[in-house]
Amino acid sequence: MSTLNNTIVIAEPNKQEYFVERTFYAPRELVFKAFTTPELLVQWFLPKELNMQIEIMDCKAGGSYKHFHTHPNGMKFGFRGVYHDVIVPQKISMTSEFEGLPQKMDAVLETITFHELKNGNRNSTKVVIHTVCPSVQFRDKMLSSGFETTIGKTHQLLDNLLAIIQ
Repeated sequence: MSTLNNTIVIAEPNKQEYFVERTFYAPRELVFKAFTTPELLVQWFLPKELNMQIEIMDCKAGGSYKHFHTHPNGMKFGFRGVYHDVIVPQKISMTSEFEGLPQKMDAVLETITFHELKNGNRNSTKVVIHTVCPSVQFRDKMLSSGFETTIGKTHQLLDNLLAIIQ
């Protein structure tokens, strides 16, 4: 388990899964909307210099998504998948497949849950992302590739966006 910018990554040894937890100081409906609205997602999902472009985002059970990022050096990569379950504003279950490498990557299964918290007069939302990878080796390689730093920075961008749009 490690923490960066209040984002916690939990990855137990010899397991195919990991968890990411972060509390955002915004109502659950707004946090859910930031995950499911293209105009908002492009403002926080990975650093802006990666220039995110959404081709498809049909956030409903059976819908699909596909988006790409272009690095300033010209490298293009992205993610695509299928939404298996969407319960507004509580849960999203989907596959996620990385694209942009010469070899095909296996898909992972992600379940994102949004938990409403009451902190005095302030609404907060705890987001828990549970990811199941095809193998322990796949998970460990992904986590060792800078994932924790990137997810922490990404969540900070979401924090900044939520502060503006509340």
